[in-house]
Amino acid sequence: MIKKAEHVAMIVTDMDRSIAFYQEMFGYQVRLRGQGPTREMTFLFHDNQPGFEIELIRDLTPMGDYSEQGLVNHLAFTVDHIDEAIAYYREKGIVFKTEKPNPSLDGGRTIFFHGPDRELLQFVEPGKDRK
Repeated sequence: MIKKAEHVAMIVTDMDRSIAFYQEMFGYQVRLRGQGPTREMTFLFHDNQPGFEIELIRDLTPMGDYSEQGLVNHLAFTVDHIDEAIAYYREKGIVFKTEKPNPSLDGGRTIFFHGPDRELLQFVEPGKDRK
């Protein structure tokens, strides 16, 4: 029945800032951007992740503090070498929640950080069985 993950949707407060963050930090591109009566939405894609998108949603009339309600717990990005990714993104201004990555159940390593609306993001270096 389920074939794949389609997209992850995140509530944002400044669409231009969020688009710029995902473009400049991670290389995502805008596929579609539009506005309905109550919301502005943007769909982002990445050439290395066919079939998966990030949907950014901005309510035209804010309806509360979404980032603290856990509507999306986190978005994880796979990296080949987590230490290199940490060093690269620290130079770009990312502040990580821990100084070093944590071990994952499959023998890999992970580290968390926040996006521009305090959305929780994660880098995952998969264990050897998943690479």
